[in-house]
Amino acid sequence: MKKILVLLCFSVFFAACSSSDSGSDSSGDGYDRTALLTNWADNIIIPSFEDYQSKVTVLQSEVVNFNATPSEENLVAVRTAWLDAYKAFQYVSMFEIGKAEEVALVNCTNIYPTNATGIENNVTTGTYDLMLLSQYDKQGFPAIDYMINGLGTDDATIVTFYTSNGNAANYKQYLTDLTGRLKSNADLIVNDWTGSYRNTFINNNGNAVSSSVNRMVNIVVKNYEKNIRAGKVGIPAGVFSTGTTYTNKVEAYYKNDVSKVLLNEAVKATQDFFNGKHFSSSINGEGLKAYLNYLNVIKDGQSLSTIINNQFTTIFGATALLSDSFSEQIFNDNSKMITAYDELQRNVTFFKTDMMPALNITVDYVDADGD
Repeated sequence: MKKILVLLCFSVFFAACSSSDSGSDSSGDGYDRTALLTNWADNIIIPSFEDYQSKVTVLQSEVVNFNATPSEENLVAVRTAWLDAYKAFQYVSMFEIGKAEEVALVNCTNIYPTNATGIENNVTTGTYDLMLLSQYDKQGFPAIDYMINGLGTDDATIVTFYTSNGNAANYKQYLTDLTGRLKSNADLIVNDWTGSYRNTFINNNGNAVSSSVNRMVNIVVKNYEKNIRAGKVGIPAGVFSTGTTYTNKVEAYYKNDVSKVLLNEAVKATQDFFNGKHFSSSINGEGLKAYLNYLNVIKDGQSLSTIINNQFTTIFGATALLSDSFSEQIFNDNSKMITAYDELQRNVTFFKTDMMPALNITVDYVDADGD
């Protein structure tokens, strides 16, 4: 009898360990994490990356046309494609997992302010390797911004850098290499997701720290906190520098009238992900909102998902008061930037203090902002 009891206890222990380690839906709360991950992969992440890839392909094509025939008209076409691709990037920057993490997508795509001196040195010498970490601030959308908006005060002057300038061939080559790097990374990521990584991502559906749900939530919240709240608003507005503002540290500095557009796109992308909204669709599937509602998470007598979505509405109300140029907004009335930052921060608190504990997800990154 004792031997039977020992065997039964061992079997129960082994089964429990197997369930915990197998990556099943057993998150301890009964929610179907497989359905959640499937919606994320098939209806949000992959379509977002495919759209980004498509927009980058158009940008690359427009650069080829411009380099073949440098003109003000073709320069405008490059700018249009650049902004379209830049906006599409706002919908994928929060998905730095899998191949995107491997290629350091955000660092090699959107480090700003860009290093104009370093770019000019690269162009002059013609010797550079954009794969190096030291080249992060000399590539991506901010570097292209400099190349198509920052070389002169008017379009005619900018075009001369690609025609009569002594380094015209090098300027053309650098612009080609910048867009080529964006395209190659986009291709790698899409091929990875549409290849084996989709199934790997969905099958890792348990509740361990390394599970897809736990990692994805951390990555999305970190992107919102660090790259959106701090990078796009807090840092240029002087939140982390005791009031010293930086009008040159805004996103798309040389274009200088689309920083608000990029901020709103990024916030919208985050809200859409929270709601499980299919990319470029009005359909909502399984998402963090549905997860919280399933668990009936309440804060101050109201569902947490409603509180978070209401705060997104408040955020858009605050950003609507900002100038299209954040440089001008900071210079003329920085208080509105601070207000926008404060409203963005409130959802950081809801995400990290309320949502993640409710989902039994531990914050796995360090908050070094002092906030």
